[in-house]
Amino acid sequence: MNTTQVKAFGAEASDADLIAMNIQRREVTDKDVEIEILYCGVCHSDLHTVRNDWGGAKYPAVPGHEIVGKVIKVGSGVTKLKVGDLAGVGCMVDSCHTCESCKQDLEQYCLTGFTGTYNGVDKHIGGHTFGGYSEKVVVDEHFVLKIPSNLNLAAVAPLLCAGITTWSPLRHWKVGKDSKVAVIGLGGLGHMAIKLVKGLGAHVTLFSRTPDKEKDALELGADAVVISTDNNQMKSVKGKFDLIIDTVPYVHHVNPYVTTLNINGTLVLVGYLGGLEPILQTVPMIMGRKSVAGSVIGGIAETQEMLDFCGEHNIVSEIEIIKMQEINEAYERMLKSDVRYRFVIDMASLKA
Repeated sequence: MNTTQVKAFGAEASDADLIAMNIQRREVTDKDVEIEILYCGVCHSDLHTVRNDWGGAKYPAVPGHEIVGKVIKVGSGVTKLKVGDLAGVGCMVDSCHTCESCKQDLEQYCLTGFTGTYNGVDKHIGGHTFGGYSEKVVVDEHFVLKIPSNLNLAAVAPLLCAGITTWSPLRHWKVGKDSKVAVIGLGGLGHMAIKLVKGLGAHVTLFSRTPDKEKDALELGADAVVISTDNNQMKSVKGKFDLIIDTVPYVHHVNPYVTTLNINGTLVLVGYLGGLEPILQTVPMIMGRKSVAGSVIGGIAETQEMLDFCGEHNIVSEIEIIKMQEINEAYERMLKSDVRYRFVIDMASLKA
């Protein structure tokens, strides 16, 4: 298969900075869409992959799975998009299409494993996939999303990971106007959860460990803020919530939050991968049919639904735009939570 060389930014090893490099992209096949990348969001997963925090990172690693841009070429069999359209690519670029999950539009749970936008197996040209920290990308049309033209394109980018990661559980647990939802953690995921819950017309509360997030949360649309380190405040919301979206990306106590669920309530983990310490106490769960569940990103149909919903309700991320050359500094700032609330790379800087 023919390939073309494109400019990118990536890391050659887990302890190396990201630097300018060239990578190969395949030429467009019948069902492919080629996108000139205009903006790419910066996700914690990018950092974890580059630094091999989860193991299994392949180098050179070119991250980025919050991709938005313009279609510059389409294959002869493409019907979904045309040249000039605004398009997006999220965390997946392929799946088996035939398993029970894929048949239900749940490609994120593909039973053979979905192909990640980066660090996945490249079925076309061999090696591994490269993400959005690059000039352009070639993706099967099924995994390309249409972007509502009324939204700020740069601020749409984080919807393709942070947005869908919080939207999917809101839809699965059928959040509506009468729902009472809480969000744990106010970062890239948490701020999107608040906006989407408000868009759905539900009541939303932020759980925060410190009062310094209160003003921001209320400005983003939260109806209330509960300081989780304050026992009296925690007691005041006992048995209140139908759904809790837990966005915290590290080990933390889940048990205190379970007691704030109502009968049949669910706490869904979307931010943390690994063992829970201390372990779950089952008594509050058994005594109220409460659940602790997990969820990861969302299917392509669901992601398109989320983008269309955001277009109708004018919902985008709160972002700080950076140049590609500032990515290493941005990673260090991200580790300190020094971003409100998502970095987005202006890919025009890659040409510099």
